[in-house]
Amino acid sequence: MSDAYVECMVARRTPAWQSFVKYLLYFLCAVAVLASFIGFGVIALIVAIGIGVGAYFFGLNTDLEFEYLYLDKEITVDKIMGKAKRKRVAVYSLDKIEILAPIKSYHLDSYKNREMKTLDYSCGFEDQPDKRYVFIYEGGTKVIIQPTEEFVKVVKNVAPRKVFTD
Repeated sequence: MSDAYVECMVARRTPAWQSFVKYLLYFLCAVAVLASFIGFGVIALIVAIGIGVGAYFFGLNTDLEFEYLYLDKEITVDKIMGKAKRKRVAVYSLDKIEILAPIKSYHLDSYKNREMKTLDYSCGFEDQPDKRYVFIYEGGTKVIIQPTEEFVKVVKNVAPRKVFTD
């Protein structure tokens, strides 16, 4: 039984169009509230409430962070929305992971032609140097993460034949 415990957080970068839509919804909500005071009454207030609720939920999904947790041969991915709400996204068993390697590694060449479902739990952009990793889970899912060096090192100590650091 492994006693290793490592966690790391990665903030997803918000694309410009999502920030624009979020602030546009805030602006439209304010305009609808002002319209309800000016004379459009209850209908404008109902529209303002609807836009406000939409802006709230859209705003939660623009401010995302992912937390990776390694404990007892399992990698757990949690999504933190708006620095307030936490949701467990997935739990991956290390026994079912085929390979864990950097996203541009030659070790992943044999997996490039497979059709797989892709899940991205990284920052969402390619940095220089690219620190994102990919792992293939049960042959049908390609998961992109951005772990720290310590995280990769601990996973490599547990499954040295599955983890590559190139």
